[in-house]
Amino acid sequence: MISTKRRKLLALAGLGVAGAIALKPGMKGAPHTTYFAGIAQAMKNAGIATPTMIIDRERLRQNARNIMQNIGGKMAQRLVVKSLPSHALIKEITGITGSHRMMLFSLPQLLSMSKADTDILLGKPMPIAAAAQFYRQHNVASTGFRPDLQLQWLVDTPERLSQYRELARQQNLNLLLNFEIDVGLHRGGINHTDTLQQMLAILQSDPRLQFAGMMGYDAHVAKIPDLPGLQKAAHEHAHQTYTSFAQYALNALKNSTSHAPKRPLTFNAAGSPTYRLYDGSGIENEVSIGSAFVKASDFDLPGLADLQAAAFIATPVLKVSDQFQMPYGVEWLGDAARAWDVNQQRGIFIYGGNWLADPVSPEGLSASGLYGTSSNQQLLVESGRQGLKVDDVVIFRPRQSEAVLLQFGDIAVYDNGKIVDMWPAFPATA
Repeated sequence: MISTKRRKLLALAGLGVAGAIALKPGMKGAPHTTYFAGIAQAMKNAGIATPTMIIDRERLRQNARNIMQNIGGKMAQRLVVKSLPSHALIKEITGITGSHRMMLFSLPQLLSMSKADTDILLGKPMPIAAAAQFYRQHNVASTGFRPDLQLQWLVDTPERLSQYRELARQQNLNLLLNFEIDVGLHRGGINHTDTLQQMLAILQSDPRLQFAGMMGYDAHVAKIPDLPGLQKAAHEHAHQTYTSFAQYALNALKNSTSHAPKRPLTFNAAGSPTYRLYDGSGIENEVSIGSAFVKASDFDLPGLADLQAAAFIATPVLKVSDQFQMPYGVEWLGDAARAWDVNQQRGIFIYGGNWLADPVSPEGLSASGLYGTSSNQQLLVESGRQGLKVDDVVIFRPRQSEAVLLQFGDIAVYDNGKIVDMWPAFPATA
């Protein structure tokens, strides 16, 4: 007869086995969907057999139309160039948005985008040496770009503003200066009216310096946990902080004869995750948007649910192993992985890899946590349902666009089932 104690132990053991079985991964995976099969076939038809960034032109255009419809003419829209680093890509978007306002984050891209029809706001403070280099290299006669009228340098501290004042004095430059304010992200910027007062005094000490507005970035609003009321409170705090700083600056400058604004002020707010929180009713008069146009996976947010992923990486399969194996000496780890997880039965080696991106097609591919990563021949594991063979195409979705779009050279433009164009990307820069 089994004792009560032994029955309890057997019951617990049974529960443990049942729990382990319940945790055992189920089989997943499927061949390319019709949409991704179309991209894969278009790559083959175009003779492209290297890792390639692809933009779906119609999805891109529809995203641009949706974004402009959401803004509804209530605010201006400024394009974030670092997230869309290609002249042709930018031209495609501006053809729909009609906006030639740009936000720039690097000196090479600033020099490249300085054209007669652009209005530029720096999205981060540039070291004074970089600003000086811009003026050494920029040629007004050849570009038609007037920095004194079209370029707003971002300044965040009294010390940096003093550096720009010295540059203006040394080179007799008229500078437009936009003040970065901290609206809750806490990544620098003016966070107290005492600092703002000090900076306004520095600005007014030299007629070459002109106040151009403010920039307050609020990316934290969409990223913090969406506990009841938390995101709403963060947005309200950002808006109230912005309003307070802007009104303080306007009041301080309203009676100034030498520093009264000579052009409409720029009160820039938001980014792709938060642009829909602004309706034009506040002091903020423009929103910056970049990644939302191509919707990388980091932007799968409720506020962007009406947009579609429009950027993908396509790369060939180089090798297929019918049985996923770990290297010599630790083969048993591969055996254990296959025994536990049916989705690690086969190994697929692709051309390139280790990008800020995740495989999306065929369904059920994943990186191996055991084998490690490679930028040369990335290993992906699968169940076998995908049916991949050598020279087939695997498709990834970038997590972000600002760095990833620069990694592949020319961008392949996918439209109506074909690769119809190749858009040169900007040179890779920090």
